[in-house]
Parts: sequence; C-alpha cells; structure tokens
Amino acid sequence: MASEKLRRRIAFEAARLMYARDESEYYRAKLKAARRVAGGEVKPRDLPSNREIRDEILALARLHEGRRQHENLWRMRVAALRVMRILRAFRPRLIGSTWTGHVRAGSDIDLHVFSDSVEGVCGALEAEGITHDVERKRVRKQGEERVFTHVHFHDEFPFELTIYPAGKAHYVFKSSITGKAIERASIAELEQRLAEERPDVPLDHVVLEAENRFDRFQVYESLLLPLEQVKESREHHPEGDVLYHSLQVFDLARDELPHDEEFLLAALLHDVGKAIDRRDHTAAGLEALEGFITERTAWLIQHHMEGHLLIEGRLGARARHRLEASPDFEELKLLAECDDAGRQRGVAAPDVDEAIEYLRELARMTGG
Repeated sequence: MASEKLRRRIAFEAARLMYARDESEYYRAKLKAARRVAGGEVKPRDLPSNREIRDEILALARLHEGRRQHENLWRMRVAALRVMRILRAFRPRLIGSTWTGHVRAGSDIDLHVFSDSVEGVCGALEAEGITHDVERKRVRKQGEERVFTHVHFHDEFPFELTIYPAGKAHYVFKSSITGKAIERASIAELEQRLAEERPDVPLDHVVLEAENRFDRFQVYESLLLPLEQVKESREHHPEGDVLYHSLQVFDLARDELPHDEEFLLAALLHDVGKAIDRRDHTAAGLEALEGFITERTAWLIQHHMEGHLLIEGRLGARARHRLEASPDFEELKLLAECDDAGRQRGVAAPDVDEAIEYLRELARMTGG
C-alpha cells in the first residue's frame, strides 16, 4: 500500500475511533487504527499527525451533524463567554475545539484560568449557583511529574477548567496537536468573533438567554432525590423506597435499549410525581417535567400505568387498540415489564449520579 494512502486510511480510522469515543487520546487511536488497517506493521513516518486526525474528526462531524454542528458551535461559544465573564478576574482563555471550531457531538468547553487560589475560582462559580467538582491529576511527561488542577461542571454544555498559577497568564502553551503555540481567546477576542459571525444578534441578550437556560439533567436530579423519602407498600414494592425502585427500572431498561435516551428517561422518571402528589403521580410528574422531556418520553410516562394492565391482560379492547396505534407500543410494554421487575430487595442498582451521567453522555453522543 502506498505510504500516503496508508497514512490517510490510518488517519480516517483513528478519527472514526475518536469521533465514536472509543478512544480519547490521539496516540492510542493511532496505534489501534494502525493495527486495524495494516496489522500494526507501520513505520513511524506513515502515522498521521494529530492535526490530520483532528481534521478528519471535523469532517465526520460535518457529515453526520450537518447544520446542527454549526449551530452547536455558536451555542458553545456563547456558553463559554458567559462563564468567562463570571471568571473575568482570573483572566480566562478559551482553548480547544470550541475556539478552533473542531467541535463534534459531545465535545466539552475547555478554559484556562489563572489563579493562585483554587478556592477563589470555585467561589466565583458557587456564587452563580454552578455545582462543580475539583480533580487533581498527576501527569508524567519526559520524566517530570506534574499535578494539574481541573474543575468540571455541566452548564448547558460540559466544561473543563484547568487552573494555572497567576504568573502563567502570559506563558505560551504548546498544542499537542500542532506542536505550535496553542490557539486561545480572551473575552474580548471571543466577543469579537461572535459579533463578526452574527452582527445583527445582540450579544448581551444571547448570553443572558444562556444564563437562564436550565440544565435539564439537574432538573431530573432534583426530582429524583426526594423519592428516597417516599416509601412504598411492602406488599407491592418489597424493595422499599421509590428512588431505589426507579433506579432498578432504569438499570433493567438500560440492559434492553441502552442507546434509547427517551425510553431510558421514561424508565428513570416515571414515578417522580410520587414525591409531589401521590393521588395522581403521573399527572404531577408530567407537569414537573414539562419542557424538559420529549413528547415520546412524556407519552411513555403518561401511559405506564396502562402498560401494567396491558401486560396483565386486564386492559379493555378499546384502550388497547388506542395504545397499539402508537409507534411506541412495544416500548410501552417493555417499560411496564421493567417496572414490574424493578421491585427486588437488595439487588445492585446504579446511584442517581451514575444514571444521570450515563444519560448525559448519551445526549452528548447524539448531540442532544
């Protein structure tokens, strides 16, 4: 195989692995791609550069996501600007795909901030009600070990902040992709880019809209957590509280349809109304979830009680025919089966954080 052709094939395969998130690091993606394309017998000069792979990833994003990719990039940049303004005192810089334009479904927003106080950065986020996690990561490069401090949180999009000492604000960081000075933008540079892209859009207004936009996954979490205090009848629910039941149902549903986010949300959220109004938990749950779930998820939750009658053979013919007319009839039956099966004592089930993170990642992969 000609060297240039081999290089292109490896670049494409490595990009496909990273786009599908089977691999997250360029080096590992190259090696796996080389094994698949040429059995691993590849000379170093035939391996593509990180930049070649990145360009292929962007091409895949444009192919699969189309116009949605362009709109997603705009929204990510607006979200980045909002957070950068919150962290203005720490001289934030936007880096990575959100600045270069190489975003794909599931990309996060990467910022560098400069402060000698991690607590100061976290305090600025907390003042805005942004829940976050701090991670200290040890990295060994060229025989030298360094500790990097990252702050992770989910706003409309996932963010990763890397905190450097204040004295590093003017340091020239090198890109692992190009080997050149890393591409980055200050608040003023990002504002200028956004103004150039959409000169007729009032920037302060769209940033305010981004600030007021709810994170639907935080809404789900806020509705799920009170269910731990809602106890069920031991006769029909020997598992105990409604939260444990809901997590069991979600886990069973994930085994059946692991990539169907709408179905999995119905499984996880079908009983959230029990912490609001036990007399009509379905209507109460749907009212609380209005605007945060799709019509399909709402339909599955709305009819999940009828689903029980259906699989028990106790549903009237007219009601059955009405449900059968829906394209989601089979999923409704499956939801009812998972609901019935999710009533076991002492079985392992994911916690709320695991369930929410699984759904977040699914949404990232599909651009939702």
